[in-house]
Amino acid sequence: MADIPTPYYRHHLFFCCNRREAGAARPCCAARGAERVRAYAKERIKALGRNGMGDVRINMAGCLDRCEQGPVLVVYPEGVWYRYLDEDDIDDIIHEHIENGRIVERLRIPG
Repeated sequence: MADIPTPYYRHHLFFCCNRREAGAARPCCAARGAERVRAYAKERIKALGRNGMGDVRINMAGCLDRCEQGPVLVVYPEGVWYRYLDEDDIDDIIHEHIENGRIVERLRIPG
């Protein structure tokens, strides 16, 4: 049996930035500010000196199929899903989850 390799990133955050046409039957995360908040998260991680190999990567994702609960992001390797509203929520996720290893229950989306 092969050993499980060390992940390239300690934490990998994927922000749903899916954009649907106006009037679409389903909502989209982009219409709720996902791109702006993802850019903020990326800058915060850089400012903290936490970006790059072996630490944290912030990525834009297409539809993660949870837009009704959104805007959403998922943190790997833990597979923890979050709903957020603004930069304050992202600060809480970065501080609690990324820096201290504690899930932010008030923002967590089950499974």
